[in-house]
Amino acid sequence: MKTQTQKNQNTLDLEPFYQALEDDPKLLEEAFEIVLEMVSTDPKVTKKIAHLIKEDFHGLFKEVVALSKPEQGQGNTPSCCGGH
Repeated sequence: MKTQTQKNQNTLDLEPFYQALEDDPKLLEEAFEIVLEMVSTDPKVTKKIAHLIKEDFHGLFKEVVALSKPEQGQGNTPSCCGGH
C-alpha cells in the first residue's frame, strides 16, 4: 500500500514536467537530446535503449531506419563526399 501511494505521489509530482514537455516542442527536443547524450556514453545502455525502441516504439524505429537508408541516386557515397 505504501509503495502504491509513493508511486502516485511521484506521478503527480512529474505531471507539470510532462505538461511542459507537451506544451513546448523545443523543451521536449532539448530534454530528448540530454537523454540521448546520457545514453550514448554507455554502450550497454545504448544497446538496451535501441532494443527498447525497436520492440516497443516501432513507428520511431521505422523512421530511424528510413532516415538511415541512403537517398535515391546517391549510392553508398558518404555525405561528406557526395551529391549534397
